[in-house]
Amino acid sequence: MMNRLNHTMKCTSTMASKLFIGLLLIMAAVTGCKQNGGPPPARVPEVTVMTVVPEVLRLNTELPGRTTPFMIAEIRPQVSGLIQKRLFEEGADVEADQALYQIDPAPFQAALDSAEASLARAEAGLRSIKLRVERYEKLLDQKAISHQDFDDASASMDQAKAAILSSKAAVKTAQINLGYTKITAPISGRIGKSSVTEGALVTAFQPLALATIQQLDPMYVDVPQSATQLLELRRKHGSLQDMDAAYRQVKLRLSDGTEYKEDGALKFKDVSVDPTTGSVILRSVFPNPDLMLLPGLFVRAVIAEGVDEQAILLPQPCVRRTPKGEPFVLLVDDENKVAQRMVTIERAVGNRWHVTAGLAPGEKVIVEGLQSARPGSPVTATPIQEEQPEPPANQPSSPNH
Repeated sequence: MMNRLNHTMKCTSTMASKLFIGLLLIMAAVTGCKQNGGPPPARVPEVTVMTVVPEVLRLNTELPGRTTPFMIAEIRPQVSGLIQKRLFEEGADVEADQALYQIDPAPFQAALDSAEASLARAEAGLRSIKLRVERYEKLLDQKAISHQDFDDASASMDQAKAAILSSKAAVKTAQINLGYTKITAPISGRIGKSSVTEGALVTAFQPLALATIQQLDPMYVDVPQSATQLLELRRKHGSLQDMDAAYRQVKLRLSDGTEYKEDGALKFKDVSVDPTTGSVILRSVFPNPDLMLLPGLFVRAVIAEGVDEQAILLPQPCVRRTPKGEPFVLLVDDENKVAQRMVTIERAVGNRWHVTAGLAPGEKVIVEGLQSARPGSPVTATPIQEEQPEPPANQPSSPNH
């Protein structure tokens, strides 16, 4: 019995010793791995950079506006009467002095006849009185009549002359009113719909226009521009009259986004600022030979401001903003480390930002890999493959401060 117990104890002791030795070997192996190897080193991020290269940029401002007829005339009667005929087709082109309406001329012809009769009667009375004055003048020399009789005859002759002048004025008025019975076009252009038909009774200078004529070639485009932008434009070019022809040129985009084929020119600016909007109206003139521009059409005018010979343009995604909204970019310096740089943006030009301060030619701006780039950390920079951007001179830009 004692021999079995001793044998069991020896076996247990041997197994414990082997287990202890195995644990020591595992610990030694783990310790050796930590001393000899360890985790691999951190990988340096890769970024794509573009080199800042200045380019020539034509600065444009795109502003909304509306078309306005070059000339517009509302047709109203100048005498009262009954419309006998309408002498034009609605929507047709009319010429200046073309007859549009005919008012019944009968009462005005009668008034003219009456005035002419009054004039004839006054002229006949003057002849009789003039002969009497001549006879009285001879009799006065012979002292056959008194001075009072002669003075009365002279006064009657003056009154007859005045009556003749009044009758001539009445005849002239009657002729004018008779002429007004035929309503003519004061300007050439396209006439709209008629508000009256034949048989309608109209009154002189009524508030309702009979029709409206609009001259559509050329066409005005009125564009509101902020007073601040106008001051900048004047600092660059002076008054609109002093601007070069290239900068007075205006292009037009229609409401469907297409570009109007004819170029216009700036003519003048309004003399006052609208207190509600803080803007000034700029007026341009555009040829409209095909009558594509209609009155009241919404358009966008592209106005040239100038040329920046050393413009810096960056893709919009590479410009980031601080929590306060201040724009900045990430650069790669000469030591291949990331640096943060605050920049100033003036406007958007297509899908790029026009940067006016904060960058210098030759600096490398990170355009891809911004998520892994941290200021002060090293990176591996790869130049971006150059693409042919759309020429900025053909891309109108709008202010974006």
